[in-house]
Amino acid sequence: MSQLPLVLITGASSGIGQALAARFAQAGYRLALVARRTDDTQAWADAQGLGKDRCHIYGADVSETDSIVAAARACMVSQGVPDVVIANAGISVGMDTAERDDIDVMARTFATNNTGLAATFHPFVTSMRERGHGTLVGIASVAAIRGLPGHGAYCASKAAVVAYCESLRGELRGSGVAVVTLLPGYVDTPLTRQNRYGMPFLMSAEAFADQAFRAIQGGVSYRVIPWQMGVVAKLLRLLPDPLFDRLLAGRPRKHRQNR
Repeated sequence: MSQLPLVLITGASSGIGQALAARFAQAGYRLALVARRTDDTQAWADAQGLGKDRCHIYGADVSETDSIVAAARACMVSQGVPDVVIANAGISVGMDTAERDDIDVMARTFATNNTGLAATFHPFVTSMRERGHGTLVGIASVAAIRGLPGHGAYCASKAAVVAYCESLRGELRGSGVAVVTLLPGYVDTPLTRQNRYGMPFLMSAEAFADQAFRAIQGGVSYRVIPWQMGVVAKLLRLLPDPLFDRLLAGRPRKHRQNR
């Protein structure tokens, strides 16, 4: 009997990552869950009735390259090379370029959302190529499409995710390894509940995970979820800069660090 397929998911202790883990488990996948809060993640797995035959948990901080690479290597030793790797871990903090401390916030954001994403994929690329199949999934954001005041670090980092995944997709063309870029709109998670502005087309983490699962299984290269946010984002992209700037004038900004 063939072994069940394996998915590795970073940022799996809550929100989108946890919802993705549940959806893939429902579909019969074995899970390799990477998180900083391993106790919380283990408690969740226990509550789902996922034993060691179905779920392993690895502690790592994706902002530290050696940490996530070690977790990935431990996964390959314990469970094998995943069929799907989802680089979901990310942070979202507001910033003000006039504030010195916020430059450090930007550096941490890029270390997690960008370098951490590449470091998550890195250990698996050669093995997936040699095997001839696999899927690498980058979680970007609809915020990648236009820069929002007070969101400079987050918007820039997610735009970089889109560009990086596009580059990687070209590099892996013909190898059998697919690269999927997913751009969530507003998803109800502990992260977004702190937002102090309207969130159109807000969806549950479970609804996002279901659509994301279908997109990954369907082999799409790029998808905004939900599609309505994709339409809104494209319309905003078409707006002339002066009109876009006026439209966002006075809009509440994302919380900054300790603010």
